Amino acid sequence: MWVTQTVLAVLGLSAGLAVAAGLFSFIIGLGVISDFADRTHTGDHILLYEDSVALGGMLGNIFWVYHIAIPGGSVLLGVFGIFAGIFVGCWSMALAEILNVFPIFIRRAKLIKCIPYLIAAMALGKGIGALIFFYRGW
Repeated sequence: MWVTQTVLAVLGLSAGLAVAAGLFSFIIGLGVISDFADRTHTGDHILLYEDSVALGGMLGNIFWVYHIAIPGGSVLLGVFGIFAGIFVGCWSMALAEILNVFPIFIRRAKLIKCIPYLIAAMALGKGIGALIFFYRGW
């Protein structure tokens, strides 16, 4: 009994660490944190930015998993909404900047003829994944 619980705990922790590492590397790869430091001229505090993003991810998961209520009601909800909107806006702008790379890569790799098939495969995979997800009722 305890062996299966230990294995499940290790698997769950490993999967969580892998997903968190992927998300944080995606944020770093998009250049969101370096963009914050560049626009605010606070490059000497970049480690604080990185620690804040990691701490926010960890605290958000803890509050979500353990259903911890945060006192403060609608006032703190408004503050959270403002900060979340700023973060999502910066993230989407960084994503828009990096999307300029794809047309150049497609031309240089000579993938022009394959693009319709790649788009159809991605759409089909997304559709099948959504059907499986909603059919199983998760």
